[in-house]
Amino acid sequence: MTAAAARPSRTLPAVSDRIRVAMMVDQLRAGGAERFAVALAAELDRSRFEVTMIAARAGSWPEEREHLLRHGVSVLQLGRRSTAHVSPWAGLRRFLRERRIDVFHAHKFGSNVWGSLVGRLARVPVVIATEHSWSFEGQAVRRLLDRHLVGRLADVTVAVSEADRRRMMSVEGLPGEQVRVIPTGLVPPLVSVPDPGFDLRAEIGAPPGAVLVATVCQLRPEKAIDVLLEAHRRAAAEAPCHLVVIGDGPDRERLEAVADRLGRDGVHFLGQRFDVLPLLRQCDVFALSSDREGSPLALVEGMAAGLAPVATNVGGVPEIAPEGEVALLVPPRDPEALGAALARVVSDAAERARLAAAAERRAAEYAFPRIVERWQDLYVETLAARGGPA
Repeated sequence: MTAAAARPSRTLPAVSDRIRVAMMVDQLRAGGAERFAVALAAELDRSRFEVTMIAARAGSWPEEREHLLRHGVSVLQLGRRSTAHVSPWAGLRRFLRERRIDVFHAHKFGSNVWGSLVGRLARVPVVIATEHSWSFEGQAVRRLLDRHLVGRLADVTVAVSEADRRRMMSVEGLPGEQVRVIPTGLVPPLVSVPDPGFDLRAEIGAPPGAVLVATVCQLRPEKAIDVLLEAHRRAAAEAPCHLVVIGDGPDRERLEAVADRLGRDGVHFLGQRFDVLPLLRQCDVFALSSDREGSPLALVEGMAAGLAPVATNVGGVPEIAPEGEVALLVPPRDPEALGAALARVVSDAAERARLAAAAERRAAEYAFPRIVERWQDLYVETLAARGGPA
């Protein structure tokens, strides 16, 4: 039986009522997918949508929570402590039913699985699952859950790139009509930070005019910052440059040890920052070394700041930054190729300026208001197909 056939009927809001949307993430934290979910919840049109953000696990970044509350978004934290801690899902089911949620929108694998199941049990008219990218390699149980649970119970599965959509169809067997594509877009800063007015080069001890290569990410193994450190060492031997790593995460201690082993000169770990865009505007090249990506927010941020992109050719990266036209793209886990690409843009000011200008123009296509409008249209369209307001 299909999800549509199994779905119970329910009285939906009148046209004059706001559509009640509940979003769910695992935690309110500073990752790219979480930043996107928080920004989307905050930017939905309040005259049309009433929004609640649900965090499944305990703990949150206070900035994310305060940002949501300032924008009129209710916040519900379920307080799950572990994968085996399933009792909070009963409370979520009651909440969805009592609040008569119209659209339940989950983000990332764990929330997609539980959200699809609990959303159907709560008789929510529309359940949407968003996959912010995974490798689609190994993890047979995950593929089965995506196909036979999320694929059957969610009304729509949203990929953040055409590459991910194709893999969802070929690897997981999801029907093409169920999978939509909406990229992440240029998420606005969580906290409005004025240009600090300091000279980044002076702060890190780089000489005036030194070329700065920046990367922004949560420091996790799949971001392959160890590969970038080796690539930077190779590039700096040909064309002197400094590497600025913005972000924090569980891999930081190991990566700092790698940097020490390779030689720390010219490598700077800045940690978690809220003044990312002002920092990027003082850099010259944006590097992305990930093993996998969907629609990487950090890449779009670097492009919008006017940096020349050098990135791994994975996931939706070539859709955002086409090879040669906007960026230099290299295979993942290849420090020699990444180092050669970095050396090329560091040493060639004209090439760097060409790519930077093309990247800035391209980033304008990912303006967040456009992305928000696409999500609002999807909510209304899918709810209308289930008998709700047009």
